[in-house]
Amino acid sequence: MEQQQLEFNKNEDTMRRLLSTMKQRLAVIEQGGGKKSLEKLRQRGKLSPRERISYLIDKNTIFTEIGAFTAYDMYAEHGGCPAGGTVAGLGYVSGRQCVIVANDMTVKAGAWFPLTGKKNLRLQEIAMENRLPVIYLVDSAGVYLPMQDEIFPDKEHFGRIFRNNARMSAMGITQIAAVMGSCVAGGAYLPIMSDEVLMVEGNGSIFLAGPYLVKAAIGEEVDAETLGGAVTHTEISGIADYKFKTDQECLDRIKDIVARLGHNTGAGFDRIAPVAPLKPAEELYGIIPEDGSKSYDVHEVIARLTDGGVFDEYKQDYGKTILCGYARIDGWAVGIVANQRKMVKSKKGEMQMGGVIYNDSADKAARFIMNCNQKKIPLLFLQDVTGFMVGSRSEHAGIIKDGAKLVNAVANSVVPKITVIIGNSYGAGNYAMCGKAYDPRFIFAWPNAKIAVMGGEQAAKTLLQIQVASLKAKGETISPEEEKNLLKNITDKYNAQTTPYYAAARLWVDAIIDPAQTRQVVAECLAAANHAPVEETFRMGVVQV
Repeated sequence: MEQQQLEFNKNEDTMRRLLSTMKQRLAVIEQGGGKKSLEKLRQRGKLSPRERISYLIDKNTIFTEIGAFTAYDMYAEHGGCPAGGTVAGLGYVSGRQCVIVANDMTVKAGAWFPLTGKKNLRLQEIAMENRLPVIYLVDSAGVYLPMQDEIFPDKEHFGRIFRNNARMSAMGITQIAAVMGSCVAGGAYLPIMSDEVLMVEGNGSIFLAGPYLVKAAIGEEVDAETLGGAVTHTEISGIADYKFKTDQECLDRIKDIVARLGHNTGAGFDRIAPVAPLKPAEELYGIIPEDGSKSYDVHEVIARLTDGGVFDEYKQDYGKTILCGYARIDGWAVGIVANQRKMVKSKKGEMQMGGVIYNDSADKAARFIMNCNQKKIPLLFLQDVTGFMVGSRSEHAGIIKDGAKLVNAVANSVVPKITVIIGNSYGAGNYAMCGKAYDPRFIFAWPNAKIAVMGGEQAAKTLLQIQVASLKAKGETISPEEEKNLLKNITDKYNAQTTPYYAAARLWVDAIIDPAQTRQVVAECLAAANHAPVEETFRMGVVQV
């Protein structure tokens, strides 16, 4: 018992250190372009993007930020791009859950880097999948010209934003654009393709070409306000609908507009009065081992997420390396699919390693996912997976067939899927447990998460063998010391690419979250998902049996 407590304390200390690092990095990101840039905003009477969002959302409500670590540790040669130059997420405005997207003008004047585009598209995807109103707080200089080839022409680049504006409008999704600063070139289409356009006098401007480009192109000299300011567009062109003296007045009007929105038919997912978990969420810090290869009982994680700690397990004594069962989170009915990390023994007497997907667990999880689709119950995946079982015994038993069945069920599932990576996310296990490629409505990672094709040690040794074999084929020799250094370099590089920050920077996950806030975050996602009716029919397609 004393040893268990020591392990718990050690794990807790490690997780708290990871959380401290995460919070320190977030604090830097939240400064945007830095204190000097923020001071310039103050001088112009403008609020920062985070201040705008804080003022806009209802008091004492949750703002679930998406993509705070976008472009983290990237674009260093361009001065960096904190949060991808955009602050965004889910927030409540006049009691309505909305997607809010605010350009950060302190980061390169709000210019769009490649990952700015990817982040904005992700937010639009969230709005479309969950039928949520979108509020754009526009303050951007447009495409970042030094990288225009990586943001301008392709299918998933800048232009896709306006295509989505049109698609959302056709879907009946409300879009409100407040132009609170620059809105230039192609970016000018975003507000004009929204339902209502608001502008702030003196700061807001909309034009396809700014004063410098106009002079260069046609020789006309005109100032920005005359060319495309709030007065011009509300009194002459008719492009904008309202003008305001301050950011605050503009944001107040957005609240009024949202307050009058009609209500659509939702998905109808079952919800009852919430009940708190039986055990404190902070205990999650001590449950997850410091060493990601060590075992633990995922029942202990589930007990700290679900209402009353209740988890009605499906096929409890079969396929034990994946737990499946029904529960409630903040009152919402959910089906949970979780990797079991402790060693288990099957009825046949086979010892099965935790975190590994075997034939029986793949078969069980596939069937459970079908059941949840039949019953219209959203799915929550808790990933801590090292992959599928390998070896002749497993191959002869048809592990690929059973794995394909699970992947088929995940891919074709029509109820909302929410994924939380609570540990490892390796190889095909990432796919089977609803990784990014399988369209989860939302996907999050804990600070200890590792995402890669395989574990760092195995991958590094494999890569080392390949490099050593290549050198020997050329007739070159390598000393044990050189081999040791080469292995270390390979391991360090590989491990750097498996961190949750590397994944979040590239939007493979929507956010890195505090384990203790998992229940709250998942509840917000379920609330969002409930806005969109499940219109598609569940079909499995061809399955190997």
